[in-house]
Amino acid sequence: MKAELTDINDTRKDLKVEIPTDIVNEGIDRIARTYSKRARVPGFRPGKAPARVIKQRYKSEILHDLMHDLIPRAVDDALRERGMEAVDTPDIRDVNVDENQPLTFTASFDTVPPFETGDYGALSLRRPVNAVAEEAVDIAMQRLRDRAGRFEPVEGRGVEHGDTVTVDLERKDAQGQADVHKDVAIELGAKANPPGLDEQMLGLNADAAKTFTLHYPADYTISELANQDVEYSVTVKSVKRRVLPELDDEFAKDLGDFENLAALRARVREDLEHEAKHAAERELRGELMQQIAKRLPFDVPASLIDRELDRRLEDFARRMMEQGIDPREAGIDWQAFRQSQRDAAVEAAAGAVYLDQLARQERIEATADEIEQELARYAERTGRTPTAVRAALEKEQGLSRVAAGIRREKSIDFLLSRATIAG
Repeated sequence: MKAELTDINDTRKDLKVEIPTDIVNEGIDRIARTYSKRARVPGFRPGKAPARVIKQRYKSEILHDLMHDLIPRAVDDALRERGMEAVDTPDIRDVNVDENQPLTFTASFDTVPPFETGDYGALSLRRPVNAVAEEAVDIAMQRLRDRAGRFEPVEGRGVEHGDTVTVDLERKDAQGQADVHKDVAIELGAKANPPGLDEQMLGLNADAAKTFTLHYPADYTISELANQDVEYSVTVKSVKRRVLPELDDEFAKDLGDFENLAALRARVREDLEHEAKHAAERELRGELMQQIAKRLPFDVPASLIDRELDRRLEDFARRMMEQGIDPREAGIDWQAFRQSQRDAAVEAAAGAVYLDQLARQERIEATADEIEQELARYAERTGRTPTAVRAALEKEQGLSRVAAGIRREKSIDFLLSRATIAG
């Protein structure tokens, strides 16, 4: 086999390959024999059609199978001989294949050349402050109080700011098209309320009805309503006021196994400090990733950037579905979203390339026990057994991704143990 490598740039390569005629003919004969065993050719008993007839009748299928058999192996052999590894499936083009002719093609692929990871001690990081202020504890306590609030009916007065009213409403746009909504809850003062709605509701009592027109400003966030007049007809069905409990010992006992309010406050502080510690750790690791990404002496391969962008979009869509939102119906400009993630994707891909080189250089590996522990954690999060998780990953050839993730995490820990960290 002949193979000629051409450098397009530091990471992109073209590999022109020629597979000898004798290997091509041998492959055609082998595949034709397989076809002959199951082929049904008029005028011949099953399995008895001559090879020349099979080759002629099933030529395109045989050549297709031959390409899928020989080309991947030829690419793998050529890369292995050169000590290279493609970071993604090579693009195959300019394929020429026929009987009694050499098979020729060009494989284009991205690869990562070896490079020096540099002085680890020169990585200079600052550990973020993770102290929790009393004000933060106060805010968290108030949130607990807000969540424990209950709604009580309002009697003997009209609607006031802070009330929640339940209404039936009809909305009619400037073209006269109307839509009706039943049992709509409106909290006066909520940021999502249309401009001017709160003022129109003030003073209304239960069973009151009112028709009014709201004008949406030209810069309104929902473009379909911007600079539009919309007529509303509302019928008030109920008025309620949210009543908050007192922040006292009884409140603490109602929330859980707390002796008094001081014990609840101590737990809240402990939880906030735990969150702050993890947030500071994420920030420190984020700063580290920024610095190592800049150490790459070449541009990140485009295929790695695309892969990272795909991962980010899939992750975002999955989070939407977990919240009960259909990504296809969310009205998101996915191309714009993808572009907005590009800089972060480039940095993440560059950091991953650096960590992989570091792992090779420092002989950092994922042990079998570490892989099993990671599978067990994933199984627990998803409500499956570790055996089922492993089987699914093996089927998708995903265990290598698990090992790569562990190697990168260990490489980050390696760097943090050697970097200069202030604070």
